[in-house]
Amino acid sequence: MNLHDAHNHLHDEWLLPHLDRIAAELGTAGIAGAVVNGTTPDDWPQVSALATRFSWVIPSYGVHPWDCGNRPDDWLARLESALAEGDRILTTRKPVVGLPTDLPAAASAKAGALAKVGEIGLDRWILDRAKPDDSRLAGLRRAPLDEQTKVFTAQLAIAARDNRTASIHCNDASGALFDTLRTTPLPARGFLLHAYAGPEEMIKPFADLGAYFSFNGSFLDPKRQNQRNLFKSVPPDRLLIETDAPAMPLPAALEKFSLPPSPNGTRLNHPANLAAVYEGLADFLGRPVESLATQVEQNFRRLFTD
Repeated sequence: MNLHDAHNHLHDEWLLPHLDRIAAELGTAGIAGAVVNGTTPDDWPQVSALATRFSWVIPSYGVHPWDCGNRPDDWLARLESALAEGDRILTTRKPVVGLPTDLPAAASAKAGALAKVGEIGLDRWILDRAKPDDSRLAGLRRAPLDEQTKVFTAQLAIAARDNRTASIHCNDASGALFDTLRTTPLPARGFLLHAYAGPEEMIKPFADLGAYFSFNGSFLDPKRQNQRNLFKSVPPDRLLIETDAPAMPLPAALEKFSLPPSPNGTRLNHPANLAAVYEGLADFLGRPVESLATQVEQNFRRLFTD
């Protein structure tokens, strides 16, 4: 099977010491494409480096809502430059991810040769529910929602202008996100709501705007039945699968690949556990994993590479 990770952070500093091993094990697992998302101008060069090294990496660049409050003054110009560099990498390397290798170079350059915009989005959780001493937010200024929205819409405008897929984060802000999306130009090819955990009744309205929805392996935790059940309502042609590695690990009992914990003791999510996510979701949906993989591959190509 060809496996596709719709959203991860392979460039994360916690994964870099293990990158050679991770890449080998991703090859064993059958990786065919992975969207690697930067979240701040500081990490965009690492995303580009991975896209240069691995033909299955699709680079994506954005300012995450958690990083919004610390963005530099020239962030938008730097985003344009990062996207141009990603385009250059995708246009010049071979093979272009997701395309037959016998296509003429001109055809390959037209399809899938644009870097993506993400991870971007809105997050009310960091404002309303996150603990003041949450270590994940140490050193970050928590931008208010109106500031997040301004940064989000500026990035969406670039995605819409160039028809670049946007990868969107949303936490405790589904209503605000929907209101923003329905009044803002969007990329014609669509956008991803990664690790979707919003209201079930909003799946169709989001889909009508062009949304795809990615299932995260952490939803296989028995305690997360509500998140799993959402994916019974996701249209099959809008379903994708992700790891969000090194974050959001799946239950330890389902892991096929493991990594040492981070320096602060956090359990790391190995990206090659993507195969286990496919198997877990297929079992939950009651369909053969091969059939699911074929469907996800079609959806992945439609959104990211065709």
